[in-house]
Amino acid sequence: MTELTGAIWRTSSRSNDQGLCVEVAANVVVAHGLVGVRDSKDRSGPTLAVSPPGWTAFVTAIRGGAFRR
Repeated sequence: MTELTGAIWRTSSRSNDQGLCVEVAANVVVAHGLVGVRDSKDRSGPTLAVSPPGWTAFVTAIRGGAFRR
């Protein structure tokens, strides 16, 4: 498990008041080479650590509608 020491978490700009939110820590890319992602409802819970290219691909897929039902 990677410790995301120094992570500064920000809530997604697409968050809503229904509790369906994620937080992202992109400031740790330089120190750890990763982007942190966590559930805003469970801040002490598990985090995901993804590569910057993986994060970019994920965001691009979301914006392109790849996960719409």
